[in-house]
Amino acid sequence: MNSQIKTEFLDYTDGGETFEAYAAYDAAAIEKNEKRPCILVSHAWGGQSDFEREKAEKLAGLGYVGFALDIYGKGKRGSTMDENAKLMQPYVDDRKLLLSRLNAALAAAAKHPAVDSSRIGAIGFCFGGLCVLDLARSAAENVQGVVSFHGLFSPPEIGEQKAITAKVLILHGYDDPMATPENMVGIANELTAASCDWQIHAYGKTMHAFSNPGANMPENGILYNENADKRSDRAMVNFFEEIFA
Repeated sequence: MNSQIKTEFLDYTDGGETFEAYAAYDAAAIEKNEKRPCILVSHAWGGQSDFEREKAEKLAGLGYVGFALDIYGKGKRGSTMDENAKLMQPYVDDRKLLLSRLNAALAAAAKHPAVDSSRIGAIGFCFGGLCVLDLARSAAENVQGVVSFHGLFSPPEIGEQKAITAKVLILHGYDDPMATPENMVGIANELTAASCDWQIHAYGKTMHAFSNPGANMPENGILYNENADKRSDRAMVNFFEEIFA
């Protein structure tokens, strides 16, 4: 589609801490006072990076508002595996805190002048996949669908699970050591019990982080896979075309 993509960094707060989102959208949406569906982009364990910001821009090119959120706080980013793990682990351990961060990002996105606050979706990568699954588990009324790319599946265990109203698409490498076939069946059962409309696309001969061209640690089960990357991207596009039709 023909569009002039505008991008901007936006600060928002949660619990007295400042976070920095990156929004991308068609400038015509503001000029014509049009409201567009918004898709949050939840980052991997290193924090918001060019990878997530580029995803937001690609979503804007499809006619959405792309909103790359920030779980860790403004300027908090990891550059090594140890740093990434130290940033991520507190949120894996405290899923109530994680949900607070997600809700703050959701509220900030809903206030954007180009966003139709009744039509919001989310995508996430690795740790971000866990994040968007937790967002769906929270049964937020304005979240219509989420997509997890090579995400983590462990349930939050923070109280009784409400019915999940958001549609869920899980895009998964079958050889991912961080989310085993048994874990995959576990989340399928969990989502079914929560009356969720869910799909799982599992890609054979595919490891963790298959959508990231920079992933190249097969000894750790982490490896880019071009075919799975392309297939998962097409599945995501089809998914949002369906739910925002």
